[in-house]
Amino acid sequence: MDSPSQGVSDIEIESVTFENSLLQIKHSSIMMEYTGVCTGDKIIGTFRQSGLSLPLNLSRRAPLGSGRPQTPDKPYPYRSEEILFTNYKDSIVLSGTLTLPKKDSVYNAIILISGSGPQNRDQEIMGHKPFLILSDHLTKAGFAVLRFDDRGFGLSGGNFAKAITTDFAEDVYWACQFLRERGDIGRIGLIGHSEGGTVASMVASKYRDEISFIVLMAATALPGKEIILAQQELISSAGGISAEDIASYRKINEMIFDLLCNDIDDLSAVRVRVAEILRGETKGSIPESAIKQQVNSLTSPWMIFFLNYNPSDALKYITCPVLAINGTKDLQVPSKENLDAIFYAITGEERPNNKVVTHSNINVTTIEFEGLNHLFQYAKSGHPNEYSTIEETINAEVLETIKNWILSVLH
Repeated sequence: MDSPSQGVSDIEIESVTFENSLLQIKHSSIMMEYTGVCTGDKIIGTFRQSGLSLPLNLSRRAPLGSGRPQTPDKPYPYRSEEILFTNYKDSIVLSGTLTLPKKDSVYNAIILISGSGPQNRDQEIMGHKPFLILSDHLTKAGFAVLRFDDRGFGLSGGNFAKAITTDFAEDVYWACQFLRERGDIGRIGLIGHSEGGTVASMVASKYRDEISFIVLMAATALPGKEIILAQQELISSAGGISAEDIASYRKINEMIFDLLCNDIDDLSAVRVRVAEILRGETKGSIPESAIKQQVNSLTSPWMIFFLNYNPSDALKYITCPVLAINGTKDLQVPSKENLDAIFYAITGEERPNNKVVTHSNINVTTIEFEGLNHLFQYAKSGHPNEYSTIEETINAEVLETIKNWILSVLH
């Protein structure tokens, strides 16, 4: 089992049984149980964890068609090229799609950068294809748009499991070089979602003469440790977890994160200590197989880097125009705190308490969209379990805001 929003993967399931069309999956250490009835092509069932009960139906593929009305249909009213480009530093070839307006000209270009976890070029999640929709909207507005599969995923080479955020930034840099060598590309900007915003900031701060603007969609600006602790608390609370359980979980994570946020000279010793904390704080309720899985996840190269990195270290060196946007119901990247931190890192000033803030001298704009979640959908609670149930992929006002802001800075 994987839990992408928590950065946990390959959790061994304790018990799986299937008899007389009844499927039961159990994992006592995380208080999880699933019961479902197989109806042929689907399993209709209920997911339970820590007192929370939710309907959960399983199938071989996510629901498509009318449930995702924003997804554009072919033929598109613009050119679409399947491309390959090389990250010469790491010697890997990445695969993507470049869309361009039909008219023969020189185009300003935008590179889309996905969030954490392995993502394909459409940043596909639960039947939604936000990057396909975003690229469609921006290409129709006259921009060339490049989106690509993360390294080690889709059709791209490389090893995702061994990569950290700086490696993803290197991939984006080489995407920029690919566009510059074409001869039909003018200025280049970056749009990054979630961790992709951190990547965009890294690239824009290091290659200031090459990046004309960046758009940060639900990007973090606080240290990774603070982000994960806040994320876990907000999602758990919205999911009905008790305050006592949330506090207990936070205590364990703070102990582990404090350990991982110091200089790590001996990773093997750190892994032993993390396992000891998990055993002691859970009083033996977690089996050794689950502890091993958690230790592997918590001490991965990506997690150690993320916990220790402060995105403001790059933001303060950015000189190009910046648009930073969040939804007020984002439980993965808390809106106000991160927009405040982005504004302060770039301007050195406190952000006024308004939904839309544009600095008078430095070209940075921050916008909070009321009622939108981490994916920029209108949501009831903002909990990730709503993502698949919402037909909207990206709110139309967000699409228009991004397009109009880019047009304004490139006029």
